[in-house]
Amino acid sequence: MSAETRDIIDILAGIEPGSSLSGIRARRLQARENAQKSYLALFEPAVANFYLAKLAKAADRTDLVEPLKAEIERAKTEGPYGAFPAGPLSVEDKAGLIYRASGDGQRVLGPRLAAALEHAHLLVFRPRDAAPAAMQALLDAGWSTTAIVTVSQLVAFLSFQVRAVAGLRTLGASLGHNASAAAKAS
Repeated sequence: MSAETRDIIDILAGIEPGSSLSGIRARRLQARENAQKSYLALFEPAVANFYLAKLAKAADRTDLVEPLKAEIERAKTEGPYGAFPAGPLSVEDKAGLIYRASGDGQRVLGPRLAAALEHAHLLVFRPRDAAPAAMQALLDAGWSTTAIVTVSQLVAFLSFQVRAVAGLRTLGASLGHNASAAAKAS
């Protein structure tokens, strides 16, 4: 099986076929298969990248890579943040970065992509604050309701994928798994 058809979480976590970690993942075959199907459904038809490196090649937009890297650097934070509705969970309210694309980012990336980055940041770091106004910002930037659902699904899948890879790398380290393959995939 080629690297392009191998399970993406295995590739990113540095899990070799037949390894102990591969065996552990095989115990949850349906979860493994559904995660891979989600990846294929969301990424293969459109971009097929991990994720910035191939964006330039797939979309022939090398001009987007550096501005995206700059925006990613501006958006880095730790979360989650946000406010719960008034009640017992309000004690967990936490203020944090509200990311907005820079002027240069908006100019180079355009209003649609800038709005998508802001929406992705909201969903990942401030999910409690998701509200109709966030959807309206995407609509105002030219996103259709179907496209908003798709980009939200992409964000949810990537969030899952990052957690799965981090957990598997941690498990691999505790099992003495060699992570050199993971470094090559990154």
